[in-house]
Order: sequence, then structure tokens, then C-alpha cells
Amino acid sequence: MKQLRLIRTLLIHLSLALSATCATVAMAAEEPVTMSTVTLRDKIKGAWAAQTIGVTYGFPVEFRFNSVRVPDDHEIPWYDGYLLETFLERPGAYDDIYMDLSFVQVFEDEGFDAPEQSFANSFANAEYSLWFANQVARYNVLNGLAPPESGHWLNNPAADDIDFQIEADFAGLMTPGMVNSAIEISDKVGHIMNYGDGWYGGVFIASMYSLAFVENDIETIINKAINVIPEESDFHKIIDDVIALHNENSEDWKFAWEGINQEWAHTDLGPRGIMNDFNIDAKINAAWVVLGLLYGDGDFGKTMEIATRAGDDADCNPASAAGILGTIYGYEAIPEFWKQGLAEVEGLDFAYTTISLNEAYEMSFQHALEMIRREGGLVSETSVTIPIQTPDVVPFEDAFEGHYAKERLQLGSGVGLERTLLEMDESYSFDFNGIGFAILGAAQTDVEEDYVFTAELHIDGELIETALWPTNFVKRRFYLFWQYDLDAGEHAVEIRLQNPSDSARVMLNTIVTYGNEPLAAD
Repeated sequence: MKQLRLIRTLLIHLSLALSATCATVAMAAEEPVTMSTVTLRDKIKGAWAAQTIGVTYGFPVEFRFNSVRVPDDHEIPWYDGYLLETFLERPGAYDDIYMDLSFVQVFEDEGFDAPEQSFANSFANAEYSLWFANQVARYNVLNGLAPPESGHWLNNPAADDIDFQIEADFAGLMTPGMVNSAIEISDKVGHIMNYGDGWYGGVFIASMYSLAFVENDIETIINKAINVIPEESDFHKIIDDVIALHNENSEDWKFAWEGINQEWAHTDLGPRGIMNDFNIDAKINAAWVVLGLLYGDGDFGKTMEIATRAGDDADCNPASAAGILGTIYGYEAIPEFWKQGLAEVEGLDFAYTTISLNEAYEMSFQHALEMIRREGGLVSETSVTIPIQTPDVVPFEDAFEGHYAKERLQLGSGVGLERTLLEMDESYSFDFNGIGFAILGAAQTDVEEDYVFTAELHIDGELIETALWPTNFVKRRFYLFWQYDLDAGEHAVEIRLQNPSDSARVMLNTIVTYGNEPLAAD
């Protein structure tokens, strides 16, 4: 008995000693970081500028190469005047930036305690066009579904898509070295439009930005950022795979691309991407961001080219990668080749905003100073002392849990550019075997006046939902109807239009269905 107590005592002392050692290590990891305000400002400026450069560079090939690489011989232009040309002639290229700025403006107007509904309203009522999770969330908010329900996968079939991932830059830029504060902001804003891997994408990007203020090593930044994401998530797993492939072969980015593409390219469960080469899934596009960062070796041009030539969302991915490099190195260190023409656009407002790059630089700088003070740091005219936070692991979320791709049925006739969609009559019916489905299509009108259809969804003879289908593109319902988590088995689906119109129509595109187990391998 005495011997047992002695063993226990020794174990307790050993445990305490280990705890003390770990505490010492933790304290060392959490030592505050002091930098000049000039450096902080330069890093923030570098992030916004590099993001703008990256999205401009990749825009010509955005979703032109889906689940394939952009060929080496496909020229991606960059020349003096190209930035201004894109800014003025193709303002929609900067959708991820003006979405960012919508949220920055809420903090500017309402302060750091602004409720999530304010952020939801900021883009729901904006004039710019949106797609995927953002547009579904906009429709949800405009029709009375508040966040976070507006982004939950049962209410938003695009919950795993890239949307918050490309809009989370601001959260990291206003929280230098304070990753948990970036996560808190990401929770408030990101769940408006995303859930699960879609939300993790924004948390990961915001965390990398936050860390890039106080870490110079890219691999360290990536590893620390991915560790805030639960290990059991697919998002964590795919980034681990990129890291492992890079460790196996650090010279050839195409080797890693092939490995990721073979394993993950067809895991998207969003209705647009399911059983399709089109891939707007957050996790695979995040993989291309990390691919660019790891194989780019800190070089701006090489990083952007790899993240762009990886394909899929090929403008947002180099924007994220370049923005993180811009944060590490600062504005002054961005090569002049990539800054050519930047001065010409810095004073111009982004489309649909009253904010220019110059104003974004200053607003994010002031927000960072305020956050440093708020979290207990020190701010003087010449320097800041940042209270470094040990990152927490965020809760596990799994969109489409228990759902697997089953069938993709294209409606209408023809293929490619010759394809004609199916125009719906007063009703449309179909049967399927599974646990869920989504219907892709659009309400359209050829006249100047907008029209709003009222449609009913009936499943197995029961009225499930009545929805509005505006022909107005900004207010449209991105997916016409969907339903998940049904009992496994045969189901009869009927859509009924309550107010058909001679001047408007509903075009049906595709039906996707989900089962409760994976399809058998061929």
C-alpha cells in the first residue's frame, strides 16, 4: 500500500514537473511581440495590396480550368496598366474584396460589438451580385432567416463552398497575432453564409493572416493555422495531405497537385459541384492556396502562379496566398514588377463601395490598433505590443453528415453551349430513391419589370415549403429547392407554381440526389 502511494506520489510530482515545463513553454510561446507602428501599417498595407494583385492576376482563368491545371503554355497577362484596366473594365473581379470591405464598414460604423445581424444585412442589402453560399445566405436573410441558421447546411446547400474563405482576410488583418480574436470574428461573420468545411476555410485563412504578423516562416504559419481546425474534419485532412506531399517532394508542385486532385477533387457535396468537375468547395481551393504558399518558397510571382495554375477558383486562391505573403513581408517588400500600376488604383473606390485601397489600409490599421488595446496590448505613437494568443481548436462541424453523392440528372436537351434547359410548366414532378435532393434552375424574365414566382414544394404528398423565386438577379434564390435528412427510400417530389406568368419563366437545370451510403466502386 505504502509502495503504491509512493508510486502515485512520484507520478503526481512528475506530472506537476511536466505541467510546469509545458507552462514554461506555453508562456514562452505567448510572449508579447513589440513592433513599430510603421511596420504594422506596412504589413496591413501589404496584405490588401497583394490580395488585390493576386485576384487581378488570376481573374482571367477563374473557373476556366475545373479539376485540371491551367496549362503551362496558357499565358496569364501582367503588364503596366493591367491593374487599372481590370479595375475599371471588370469591377466584378473584385467580389471577394468588396465583400471583405462590407464587413470592415460595419466595424467602422457600429464598433467591435456590432451584432451578427448587422453583418448579414450589410451584404444582403448591397447592390452587388453574389453566388453560392453568399447568395443563398442573402436570400435567407432577406426572407427572415437570421444567422447562424442562414448558413447552416440544412438551410444553405452551399455551406461547404469557398465563400467565407475568400472574405475572411479582414478578420486576420484586424487581429495581428491574436488568432482567437480572429476566430471569434469568424464565428460571428462566417456562420452567416457557411458551416463545416466552408466555415473552416475562413477560420484557416484568417488565422494565417493573424499569424503572418508575428511569424516569418510559411510552414510554421500553415501548421499553426491548420491546428485550430479539428483533426477529424476533411478540411484538416486535405491540408495535412498537401503538407505530407510537399514533404515527400518539395520540388515539384504538380506532384502534390496530382495527389490532391486524385484523392479530393470529387468530394464536393454542394449541388453545383456534386459528381461534377466544377469545384467551388472550400477545402480543395484552400489546398491550392497552401500548395502555392509551400511550393512558392516565399516568392510572390511563383506563389501566385502556382496557386493560379492549380485551377478551380483561380483568382481567389492567388489572392489569399499573395495576401498572406504581403502580411509577412509588408508593402515595401512586394516586388516592383507586381506593384506596377498599383498607385493608379489605390485612390479609386472598389465597385459598390465608398472605400478605396488607401482607405482600406487606414481602416484596417485603426481596427488593429483598437483590437490590440481591447485584448490588453499596448499602443503608443511609435510602437505596439501585441498580446500573442495561443490558438484554440474550434468546435467540430460536419455539413452533409451521412449524405453521399448518388445521382446527377441534367434536364433539358443538348450539351455544352448547345444545351437547352427545361422550361417548367405550372408543375414539375420527379421520383428518387435516397435521403436528399437539390434542384438547380433559375427564374427569368425578358421584360424590364421584375417578377416574383411563388412556388410550393411537396414531398410524398405533403407540403414542405413555400418559397419566393425572384427574377431579380441580386435577390434570386440560388438553388430553387432542396431537402436533406429524409428517411431513406423512395420519394415523390412535386413543385407547383402558384402564379405562372406570360412574361416570366422558370428554367430547370439539374437535379442532384443524395444517398445514405457511398456508391459502389466501378
